[in-house]
Order: sequence, then structure tokens, then C-alpha cells
Amino acid sequence: MTITVVGSINMDIVALTDHYPCRGDTIFGNEIRFSPGGKGANQATACAKLGKEAVIVGCVGEDPFGDRLIETMNDNHVNVSFIKRSESKRTGTVLVTVDQSAENTMLVVKGANEDLNAGDVESSSELIRKSKVLLVQLEVPEKTAILAMVKAREYGVTVILDPAPAEGMSLNVLKLADIIIPNRQEAKYITGIDVTDIQSALAAARFMEQSLGVTSLIIKMAERGSLVYSAGQWEYLEAVKVNPVDTVAAGDAFAGALACAIADGESLVSAAKFATIVSALKVTKLDAQEGIPTMDEVNEFCATRNLQHYLSD
Repeated sequence: MTITVVGSINMDIVALTDHYPCRGDTIFGNEIRFSPGGKGANQATACAKLGKEAVIVGCVGEDPFGDRLIETMNDNHVNVSFIKRSESKRTGTVLVTVDQSAENTMLVVKGANEDLNAGDVESSSELIRKSKVLLVQLEVPEKTAILAMVKAREYGVTVILDPAPAEGMSLNVLKLADIIIPNRQEAKYITGIDVTDIQSALAAARFMEQSLGVTSLIIKMAERGSLVYSAGQWEYLEAVKVNPVDTVAAGDAFAGALACAIADGESLVSAAKFATIVSALKVTKLDAQEGIPTMDEVNEFCATRNLQHYLSD
């Protein structure tokens, strides 16, 4: 059962520090880490580590970062056959700062991700056709993402869109997805509503349905849980309480886990519950892909916390 991910592949250069520097300041950090990342690569890795056949369509440069990123995904059993090597751009790179509260800030340099184009989607169209789910984000050119979504819809493949980063996004792209999964900041960009609690999340969800034609969505509110909305029906899911270490890729772990559950035929609420558990476990570990849990780790976590997910029903 294949899940295809069309998306970014980056090297995260992560600085761990007690607190963020103010503009113009020089402070000392605690550690520097070179961590394979990129929303597309993270989400494909999550799908693979959770036991699904995952394929990524993406682009890296002809450089050591690109070599390592491909090697890491291959080691995690992601199919890397559809990764292109750009001859003109370096591998995408992200400068990440993580403070003692586990919150992060990021500066993304897209690099080779910008070279992923329509021809690459055409080359992978048969792969998309045979997939159960297409998972897309917006760290690659929007036209490329849109073409992949259009093809998936033509083939009857379920499309999940993580609308990140939202800035500059054409809102029409939302209509091509079966499910969208914005966080609070992205929901605000899309709707203008500041999502701070259940009621504001519900208002944002209703706005997206009534004004944008989005009928199925999950608004992620980090430690405040999430709101699952589908065709006027909604359910609030509490977050799983953990001691966070690193929130980088928590949303990607959520997206990958959601895609796995949807591919297995679960309802949106059931899939979101599973994704909530997986993303909570992710933030207890450092690094984007290394910190994403395996299915065995999820089961062990659920056993110790007396939690249930759909595979244990």
C-alpha cells in the first residue's frame, strides 16, 4: 500500500540554545547538529517508519548534503528512486534554533527544491496513480504541487495537503485537497482568524468550508490539541501530554501518521487520534527524522500510557 510524498528535502543545521538572541546580539549556544529534514522527506520517513511503503518525489543538489539525505531516507526504507539531482542548485538547507522550551525558529533556503518541476511529476504519474494517498506540502514550487494534486484527483487518490509554509500560497490550491491540516499560524493566514482555542478553531474551520470549499480538515494547535472537522461535524482532540525536547518535524510526524491511517481506511477522527500520539512521541526526541518513532515505539508508548490507536482496536 503506497503513500507518495511530493515535497522538500533539506538538511537542517540545528543550534540548541537556552534562549534566542535578540536582533544584533551575540550569545553562546549549547550544541550544533546536522539533521536530515525537509517537510517532504520527514513525512515520507514517518510513513516508512510506521510500516508503509513510502516513496518521495523531490530534488537535492549534487553535493554531500544531498548524498547524506538520500542515504538516510534509504536507510529508513523510503523509496528514493524518484529523487532528482539538481546540477545548478545546492541542496535545500534550513537554519534552525531550538531553545530550552523546545520551541524552534527556522530560516529556509529552498535551493534544489525549487528545481522540482512539472516534468518530474509527469515522470512519477504512474506512481501516483497506484498510490493510496498523495501527501503534499508547499516547500516546492506551488505549480509542481498543484499538478501532482490534480493528477491524484484524476486517479481517485486521496490528497492530503499540509499547507506549509502558507505565506504566498494561492488559496485555490486548498480546493484540490481532500484533507488539509493547517496549524494555528497557517489557519490564521488562510482565514484571518486568530486560532487560540476550540471556538476560534471551529470558526476558522467553518470559514474554510463556507468560503473556500474545504470540507475535511484538521487544525493543529500543538499543546492545545486539535480540531477535526468534516462536512459540518467536528470533534476536539486533546493533546497527549509529554515533556518536549524538540518540536521540529512534529507536524510532519502528524502528517505521515495521518496518511498511514487514512490509507488503512480509518475515519478522519480515528486517523487524527493516531497522528496525535505519533507527533507527541516525536517531540520527546531530538532531530527531525531520527526522532520520528517506529510502529514498535508507538505501541510501547501507548502501552505505558494506557493509550489506544486504531491498530489496537
